[in-house]
Amino acid sequence: MKALVTRLDSFGDVLLAGPAVRAVAARAEKVALLCGPRGEPAARLLPGVDEVLVWDAPWAGFEPPPVDRAEIGKLLDSLDADTALVLTSFHQSPLPTALLLRLAGVRHIAADSVDHPGSLLDVRHRRAPHAHEAEAALDLAEAAGFPRVDDGRPRVLPPPDTARLTGPRPYVVLHPGASVPARAWSLRRCAQAVWELAAAGHRVVVTGGGGERDLTAHAAGTHGLDLGGRTGAAELAGVLAGARAVVTGNTGPAHLAAAVGTPVVSLFAPVVPAERWRPYGVPYVLLGDQGAPCAGSRARNCPVPGHPCLESVTAHDVLAAVEKVMKA
Repeated sequence: MKALVTRLDSFGDVLLAGPAVRAVAARAEKVALLCGPRGEPAARLLPGVDEVLVWDAPWAGFEPPPVDRAEIGKLLDSLDADTALVLTSFHQSPLPTALLLRLAGVRHIAADSVDHPGSLLDVRHRRAPHAHEAEAALDLAEAAGFPRVDDGRPRVLPPPDTARLTGPRPYVVLHPGASVPARAWSLRRCAQAVWELAAAGHRVVVTGGGGERDLTAHAAGTHGLDLGGRTGAAELAGVLAGARAVVTGNTGPAHLAAAVGTPVVSLFAPVVPAERWRPYGVPYVLLGDQGAPCAGSRARNCPVPGHPCLESVTAHDVLAAVEKVMKA
């Protein structure tokens, strides 16, 4: 049996699909994962994936492309599966993807759907109302005939040794960037946290992508080690795996830290619900006002002046949380 799992959005979303992918891989001869460009680096880290297919869907991502009939034709020609799981967030519809899978000849398709699917789905599943995204994906896999095979925690392939980048252990990682501005702690607060952690005796490693070098340099200052732009996905996994704790917002590295078993201090803006998107399977401390006026808005830019949900968090709060999760 050839199986296809689709998760078309972000890096962290794909990581949270990992436990469901492992359940599928335990029963399928081959597993392909269809993801978007932003999720591709995570897809290549997941155990159980035999092939990664990348497609930028017109209904996913922050800047979706226009509908292109020729590109859709190429996608349909590339798909070869007997059964498929369409994984989506609680607020997304699986039906556009399901339609394309039907056109590609996939015979058995399962998804969570609140909308009537017509003939597009063979398994129309209803997710539990407050399920974490990782649990929701596992529940759908089980409904489709792929029961869980392990503890259901996010995992990645063994990361490389990154001691040449980080220097000696122990250290704490601070990742100041976020996928959207509403989920980011201010640069001023990040720099204060690096100073406070360093003053308490912690070595601090600051991580970020290639486009975040100015951000990481400012946050690290003279008290932290700046690794901005120096890690791909696998190297970042290695850096996070070596840390005693990771401080970051609700963004991909929080889920990558969980996937390598490192505790997380989560600066969590409540624009999406923490019960669905918090770090999963590791000790964590959630910081940020979860009852702020922006709660549940899915805003990408903070709609409340001063970003109070996160700016109310101080560097001292972060230090206390780091020392708490390190003892967990």
